Amino acid sequence: MKIVAIEAVPFTIPYRKPLRFASGEVHEADHVLVRVHTDDGVVGVAEAPPRPYTYGETQASIRAVIDQIFAPELVGLSLLEREVVHARLDRTVGNPAAKSAVDMACWDALGRTLDLPVTQLLGGYSDRMRVSHMVGFAPDGAMVAEAERVRDTYGITTFKVKVGRRPVSVDVGACRALREALGPDVELYVDGNRGWTPSEAARALHAMADLDLTLSEELCPADDVLGRRWLTARTTVPTVADESAVTSGQVTRELLDGAATMISIKTARTGFTASQRVLHQCEGLGSEVVMGNQIDGQIGTACTVAFGAAHRHSARRAGELSNFLDMADDLLAEPLEIHGGELAVRPGPGLGIEIDPDKLAHYRTD
Repeated sequence: MKIVAIEAVPFTIPYRKPLRFASGEVHEADHVLVRVHTDDGVVGVAEAPPRPYTYGETQASIRAVIDQIFAPELVGLSLLEREVVHARLDRTVGNPAAKSAVDMACWDALGRTLDLPVTQLLGGYSDRMRVSHMVGFAPDGAMVAEAERVRDTYGITTFKVKVGRRPVSVDVGACRALREALGPDVELYVDGNRGWTPSEAARALHAMADLDLTLSEELCPADDVLGRRWLTARTTVPTVADESAVTSGQVTRELLDGAATMISIKTARTGFTASQRVLHQCEGLGSEVVMGNQIDGQIGTACTVAFGAAHRHSARRAGELSNFLDMADDLLAEPLEIHGGELAVRPGPGLGIEIDPDKLAHYRTD
């Protein structure tokens, strides 16, 4: 089970429509396929989605750090030497998506070697998760139409509304339109991607007090320590820390400072190993978690559901597992499918997924 090679293959797949956030927008999925090869001939896979406006990584930087630093440090190690792997990865500062993809590809390779699903290796709690879908930054009618289409087509009844890029009144109006159209049985929550000031966020939450929002995620800048604490103390809507709580130390700070009451776990930035540490940390501190999404493709989504379904604490809430629907295509030989508002973990060893070689040849850019 020794690692003999690590590949970082860049690929680009267009989105059907631009994906917009308060911090930027993307028109193409410029991602990196990471493959870990072992001396037994096993190949584990994962996906690294660069987010330069959030974590500073680009497709080129992910390839460079894997090819030039991580691969030389890890080749020769066993898949079971996870602590050694992470000790060597952690010598390099930052690069969360690159590190996470290497970690998850190692777990996939381990599952394939042992002929066991990664979900069972991680915890084996469930084999599926409820799905949350993201809408936002469009005219009210378009947002409502999309939410209704997703609900009717896929059975999804949990929606995350992107806010923070437009005037507060516009975002509040959009949330109100969604609630009025979808009714009381649909779960709505908001994500500001750090786009509002604390006072703007407080005003928005007050204006939406009658909409039964279940969560408010990262409404203020991640480094606005006092402002975030002030806001969380003045709202009854649970506050989710996302970009402000990437590491275990940041999770501790956010929760003990009173700047957040919940944590978003994204396997695309903490892999399986560090995500499990954050999950157990949150359990010990009495904090709920939600499985987030870094606008992953189907490979990354398969990783998220494999982790989220494996643990009781992360399987309780709907996970953000539908962003791949906005991509024009993907690399999997058998595409993921959402049924009845749920996404099932792929059966089979490892992540249970296979890369279509023809699609990879078509979309790779190296």
